[in-house]
Amino acid sequence: MAGTDVAVTGLGLVTPGGIGVGPSWAAVRSGRATAAVDPVLEHHPVRISCRVPGFDPDALIGARRAVRLDRFSQFALVAAHEALADAGLDPRTWDGARVGVVLGCGGGGPTTVEAQHEVLLTRGPGRVSPLLLPMQLPNMLAGQVAIEFGATGPNLVVSTACASATTAIGMARDLLALDRCDVVLTGGSEAMITPLVMAGFAQMGALSRRNDDPASASRPFDVDRDGFVAGEGAGILVLERAADARSRGARVRARVLGYGASADAHHMTSPHPDGTGLEAAVRAALADAGAAPGDVRHVNAHGTSTPLNDAIEAAVVKRTLPGDPLVTSTKGVTGHLLGAAGAVEAAFTVLTVEQSLVPPTANLTTRDPVADIKVAEEATSMPVDLALSQSCGFGGQNAVLAIASA
Repeated sequence: MAGTDVAVTGLGLVTPGGIGVGPSWAAVRSGRATAAVDPVLEHHPVRISCRVPGFDPDALIGARRAVRLDRFSQFALVAAHEALADAGLDPRTWDGARVGVVLGCGGGGPTTVEAQHEVLLTRGPGRVSPLLLPMQLPNMLAGQVAIEFGATGPNLVVSTACASATTAIGMARDLLALDRCDVVLTGGSEAMITPLVMAGFAQMGALSRRNDDPASASRPFDVDRDGFVAGEGAGILVLERAADARSRGARVRARVLGYGASADAHHMTSPHPDGTGLEAAVRAALADAGAAPGDVRHVNAHGTSTPLNDAIEAAVVKRTLPGDPLVTSTKGVTGHLLGAAGAVEAAFTVLTVEQSLVPPTANLTTRDPVADIKVAEEATSMPVDLALSQSCGFGGQNAVLAIASA
């Protein structure tokens, strides 16, 4: 809501770049691609993905807790613990009724669903786990985070496909503006690299087929891009009203000044060819922030590495933001984290603003002439007072955050 000053006081990340903000940011800063051949996809037409390396839920969460959680909830809990520690908040001392949880995901827990479907087929319905539904339901993402930290305020999961986490952050900001909460844990998590889901994406023609060269497969804005690489992970941001954060002496890493959302109302999977929906979301986010289009110095683009998305998104940036901002897609490193992408990319945008460092777009060898924008080919030190983090999803969902320096 216009005039609302919301602070980001904590960040937590679990990404293909590593577990934690430090390793994840280091991978993105260096432009180190993470795609690799995935043994789970051995007999598939697309055999590559971006997995979280070395994720041991028993060690990170505890075996007793981890066995009752799908992977998407495990990721979220690990990221949330890091985010709260970063914010300097102790759940044992807060008023849980004033703490909200708003998270995004696209698919819930397909790992659990596919495993239990196999049990049904091979061993019969009497052997299906009673935890099937509590583990796989999308709402359990926020529910498990609330249980973990005693957050008894508003609690919900939003699903706008690959814009889910960005939508969640925007809604979390609204809860603070409306004084429904004093603290909101927000962001998103996704763990959809399963045989069935990946077969579906491959059949759609959405995935890169560079099986023999996975490291260069995700190449946003490059003339040779041929589809996205699926990733997994979670990003959690702790949001507070800036005045409240400062009054308790918290570090304000950046501020979420604006949020805009729209629907293309055009096609199930293809973006509007004119990008009118994304443009509307960009303009709404800027109006909400009280900023002019020329104020934007950096855009963390949705940048999926698909032929349609990158061209249309570049056209929107070109005609909407006259300040010629430096554009990055961090999906060249992480792949596409689907419903969690917006959270992880919002966190990277916060770090860009905070550290005055725009990360490169990995695998950009020859920029597509259709994408007539300034794309970061290497890490660039520069002041970034205002940046946009953009997300789009199947169904024509668009969501944009305006993120400003502290």
